[in-house]
This record gives sequence, structure tokens and C-alpha cells, in this order.
Amino acid sequence: MQFRHNGTEAAVFADGGESLLTVLRERVGDTAPKYGCGQGTCGACTVLIDGAPHLACLTLAETVQGREVTTAGGLKDGAALHPLQTAFMSHFAAQCGYCTPGMLMAAKALLDRSPRPTREEVVEAIAGNVCRCTGYEPIINAILAAAQMPGPHRY
Repeated sequence: MQFRHNGTEAAVFADGGESLLTVLRERVGDTAPKYGCGQGTCGACTVLIDGAPHLACLTLAETVQGREVTTAGGLKDGAALHPLQTAFMSHFAAQCGYCTPGMLMAAKALLDRSPRPTREEVVEAIAGNVCRCTGYEPIINAILAAAQMPGPHRY
């Protein structure tokens, strides 16, 4: 199958019925999306497919043929971090970091469609992502701060 992965063409072999998460981690070598529950309830594997958030553990790999798949590794621009990544660091929105890639992707999808979200919109956007270490307040605050950062954004 062929698809775009973080802006670059990717071509890999995938077995029928194989999850996108397995293909990304084992064939492409992108370990940003995490395997958490394997049932679509924790959000650790959240990726963007053509800009929309999807749970990679529940997405059949063959469904991304010819599409754009973006993971947390695709947020930065060279050495420059994405505003969300900067805000997560400055607001201490990651402790163990296991949920962070999924949280970042859920937040990116939100800010792409609503560049200046309300707190309630942020809470709703990350509702499918479980965090057991950091707590949600620093994450919510980081997302709101990223939305307020000056300069050009890729939202």
C-alpha cells in the first residue's frame, strides 16, 4: 500500500486486516502513536487521516491507501516545534508522555477546525484520550495557550 506519512510518500506491505497502528510502528518505524488499550478507548494511538482524528488501533491499514497520515512526529517543521508541542512543554502538560502523542493529534484536529476554541471545546476534543499521570488541567491549559500563540500557525 502507498500513502503519505507526515508529508512523505510511504510504501509498505500490509496484511489484510492489519491495523494502521501496527503498520506505522512495525513497518514505517513511527513509534509516536502508542499502543494503549487496543480497543479504541484510550486515544494513545490517535493519528490524523486527511486531517481528521482516527484511532490507529481500530483503523484498517488498507483504508489509508493514497491518503495523508499525520502523527505527532509530523507536527514539527524541521527543528522548529509546532506551537502545540511548545505549549505542552511550557505548561508541563506531559509527565510520563504516553498519552501525549494522541493528545497532540486530538488538539491539532481541534485547532485546525476551530483556531480559538473555548475551554469546553478543548475538553470535548480530548474526551477520548485518557491521561493517568499529568491530569487534564495542564493539557487543557496548554491547548488553550497554543491557540493564543502569535504568528503563523498550521491550523
